[in-house]
Amino acid sequence: MASSLVRSIPISFPCTQCTLKSPRPSLRASATPSQKARFVARRKESLSVWQLQRPLIEYMRLPASQYSVLDAKRIERVDDSTFRCYVYPIKFFAFEVCPVLLVKVEEQPDGCCIKLLSCKLEGSPMVAAQNDKFDAIMVNRISCDSKADKSLVQQLTSDTIIEVSIDIPFAFQAIPKQAIESAGAQILEQILRIMLPRFMSQLVKDYQAWASGDTSRQPLGTGEI
Repeated sequence: MASSLVRSIPISFPCTQCTLKSPRPSLRASATPSQKARFVARRKESLSVWQLQRPLIEYMRLPASQYSVLDAKRIERVDDSTFRCYVYPIKFFAFEVCPVLLVKVEEQPDGCCIKLLSCKLEGSPMVAAQNDKFDAIMVNRISCDSKADKSLVQQLTSDTIIEVSIDIPFAFQAIPKQAIESAGAQILEQILRIMLPRFMSQLVKDYQAWASGDTSRQPLGTGEI
């Protein structure tokens, strides 16, 4: 799954009855706005999938209520279309961060779209303190070519974008903003580079089990990276 903040100060003429009074200083006008850093990463992964007895497009059109969680150690079902995902721990400068994502699946004719509903950071007290100081967007579009459903080999594609906007903590304000944004973007890219191929591989294994007649929808992942 960018915007800019524009602040303006309204201009008005003073009341004639108040011209002799000294204006009180405005705390709001003198407050220093928090400096924000923005991290963005995007990655697209495609896999060639050999179609079995049941075509891939039928698998991609399953209702979300029939989805396997793929990896029970890292993904848990909240309801028919909502899942909680535990991302593996990542390093950000001297801190270890463990993101926990709440995502919703929207069904589409040739696949689905996974959208981030919320993200919680777990880790040290300083890491946890950032939970009310950042915004995150993630969209993962998973699809196959519905026009090629008769082909023996199909392309399964995942196109993901992540964007994070965060108030720079006081402890990091001595570091140039550009360096913080570069490090944050590299971390997001690393997450996508590791997690997407793994996710796609699990998806193919689940399709193969389903297409071969296994309707148990048991997760196949082991939690390992």
